[in-house]
Amino acid sequence: MLMVLNVVGGVDTHADTHVAAAIDSNGGVLGVESFPADQAGYRELFKWLVGFGDVTRVGVEGTGSWGVGLNRFLHNQDITVVEVDRPNRQTRRKVGKSDPTDAVSAARAALSGAASVTPKTRNGPVEQMRVLLVARRSARQQRIQTLNQLRHLVFTAPETIRVRFKDRYKTGLVTEAAKLRPRKGSDPILFTTQTMMRGLARRIQQLTVEMRTIDQALIELLDEVAPSLLELHGVGVDTAATLLVTAGDNPDRVHSEGSWAHLCGVTPIPASSGKTTRYRLNRGGDRQANAALHRIVLTRMSNHPDTRTYVTRRRGEGLSTREVMRCLKRYVARQTFKHLPRTI
Repeated sequence: MLMVLNVVGGVDTHADTHVAAAIDSNGGVLGVESFPADQAGYRELFKWLVGFGDVTRVGVEGTGSWGVGLNRFLHNQDITVVEVDRPNRQTRRKVGKSDPTDAVSAARAALSGAASVTPKTRNGPVEQMRVLLVARRSARQQRIQTLNQLRHLVFTAPETIRVRFKDRYKTGLVTEAAKLRPRKGSDPILFTTQTMMRGLARRIQQLTVEMRTIDQALIELLDEVAPSLLELHGVGVDTAATLLVTAGDNPDRVHSEGSWAHLCGVTPIPASSGKTTRYRLNRGGDRQANAALHRIVLTRMSNHPDTRTYVTRRRGEGLSTREVMRCLKRYVARQTFKHLPRTI
């Protein structure tokens, strides 16, 4: 009876080419090959791996960047894909650094279980949210920058403009500046300043409209995927979308509330030694999700009665504000996990 060889793959991804390695169940190298980083290359890579035997899993580096296309392709072929971190420095000192070496290391990490994280599939509505959030953050940053430039022009403008807009520093500045009608006259500086102020103000208005359009699209996607998440106190559209992007289109990859908290970087890390028992702050995890939880906590500390009562009690026990916020972020992570969709 012919025995089918169990094969584990590993891929070191790049912008133009992917280097793949195939190993057997004992970690022996069956082959290493390079393939183009396009759809045809993905098919060739898959066919090459299957040629060795039954592919049980594939470890892929950079599933969120250069390897995202290959990850989607392998997922569609019902191949188990695990996300592989780059080899640590000690390993690289011993065996060196090359694309074939990294591909073999990725395969062996997948085989041993050292790499076990299921990557995001990036093939559903949450991926749409991620794209929208990229555009929204860019528009928000540009709007803040443009508004600061407009205010600076007012500060340094001729006296007639400064007098007119001195009470419009916080409200009405953009609306009134967008209505300016510059006319060439005896003062070219006044004309140029008014023209640029009008241009900046209208740019701010366009960016505001763009953000509102994106928010509406996000709301529609959130109503489809996780409507209950928006019902939590302090959770807005941007915050809810950020948390869902962290979970991905396959949130079942987050197996428990503890793993979700770890993914958000709000679980204490053991740092004990000998007779000393202590924990340190978790600096890992998804920093966007961590920032989203931070915003929720700040909102609740300002206007949520139960949270304010908790903060007062914990401060009375000797905890600092930062320590109380860490406790609250852990609680919010536990709460938001219950509202994540199990399947999409």
